Amino acid sequence: MAVGNTPFPELPPLEGVRLGVAMAGIKKPDRRDVVVIELPETVAVSGVFTRNAFCAAPVLVAKQHLEQCRAENRSPRFWLINTGNANAGTGEAGLRDARASCVELAKQAGVSEQDVLPFSTGVIGEPLPMERLLAGLAAALESMASDSVAWEHAGQGILTTDTRAKGTSVTVEIGNQQVTINGITKGSGMIKPNMATMLGFVVTDATIEAPLLDRLLRETVDRSFNCITVDSDTSTNDACMLAATGTGPRIADEEQIAVFSNALQRVMTELAQAIIRDGEGATKFITLQVDEAKSRQEALDVAFTVAHSPLVKTALYASDANWGRILAAVGRAPVSDFDVNRVVIDLGDVRLVENGGRAAGYTEAAGSAVMAQSEITIRINLGRGEESATVWTSDLSHDYVSINADYRS
Repeated sequence: MAVGNTPFPELPPLEGVRLGVAMAGIKKPDRRDVVVIELPETVAVSGVFTRNAFCAAPVLVAKQHLEQCRAENRSPRFWLINTGNANAGTGEAGLRDARASCVELAKQAGVSEQDVLPFSTGVIGEPLPMERLLAGLAAALESMASDSVAWEHAGQGILTTDTRAKGTSVTVEIGNQQVTINGITKGSGMIKPNMATMLGFVVTDATIEAPLLDRLLRETVDRSFNCITVDSDTSTNDACMLAATGTGPRIADEEQIAVFSNALQRVMTELAQAIIRDGEGATKFITLQVDEAKSRQEALDVAFTVAHSPLVKTALYASDANWGRILAAVGRAPVSDFDVNRVVIDLGDVRLVENGGRAAGYTEAAGSAVMAQSEITIRINLGRGEESATVWTSDLSHDYVSINADYRS
C-alpha cells in the first residue's frame, strides 16, 4: 500500500517538447514500456548519473553522447527510455545494444546518433530484447504529442514496481514573463541516492546556459533526490536530466536565478517525495530532520543512519513506539566526539530523549499516538553547531519483502 495515492497532475505543454510511448512487450505485454521525449534545437541539457561502479550501459552511453554534444556546442534532441530491462551487468553486448537503440531512433527521427540519450530501468543482468525494443520506436514516434495526456503516458511508460505515475509542474513569473517547469520520475525500490537513484526527467521553457543549468541541477538534486531512501540500495541505472528549451525568458541575473532555483527545488522535492510515498510496500512517509550539527554532511550521516535502520523502519511499520531503536541508531552514526547529553529527539510533537535518556514527560500513549499516523516527523537536535539536513524515508513492511522476492516472477 502506497502512502498518499494522488492522481497524476495536469502538466501543461512546453513549446518544442513532444512525448511518445509504445507497448513493445519488453517484459510484459500490454503495458507502456518505451518512451521517447523530443526536445527543440534551442535546448540546453544537463544530467547527473549514478555513481554505482556497475553503472548500466545506457548510463555510459548517455554520458558519452552528452559530452560529445557539449564538445560540438550543441544539445541532445531525444531522450529514449525503456522499462522492464535495465541493460545493466551486460558488458560489451549491453553497450552495443544501447548504441544500436540510439542509432535506430536517430535514423527514424532524422538526427545524429549522439543526439539520442538512452535510459533503461528494470531487471539487471539480462540482455535487452532488441527486436522488440527497436520495433517499438516507430510506434512511439507516431504517438508523439505535447499535451498533459502525453506527459502522463510518458510517466506511466517509465515505471517498474511503482504503483502510479509521478509528475509535477510549477509555473512562476520571472521578469514579467511566465516560466514553467514540468517533471516526471520513477522509483519505488532500490532507492538510496548517490547522485540520484531513480529516473527523473525535468523540462523548463526557460533559456539557461549550460554551465548554470549544471549548477542548478546539482544543487537541487542534492537537496531532493539525494535526500531520499527506501532501502539503502543505489541502482545501477539512475539518472536525473534537466532540459531548458530556450523558448522562454532568459535566466541570467542573480534575482532571476534565485526565483528559478526555488521553483526548480520545489519540482525536484515534490518528485523525490513522490518516490517515497510510492515506496515498495510503504505505509508511512517519514521526515527526518537533523539540526544543530557541525556540518551538513554530519546531519545527513545521522539522518541516513536512522533512515536505514531496519529496526527503526519495522517499528514504524508496526506503529510501535520503541523509541530506543531511534536513540540507538543516532548513537551509532559516524559522528566524532558525540555528547549524548546534548541530543534531543522528538517524535512529532512528543519529546522522546533529552539529557542522555528518556524525556521526563514522555508517555507510551503519547508516543504510540504519533507512531500510528501515516506521516511522521522525527526531529534530532545534536546541539553541536548550526548546520541541518532533511531526509525522507518510508517504513519497512511485509509487502516490501514480497515485492522484491517476486520481482522477476
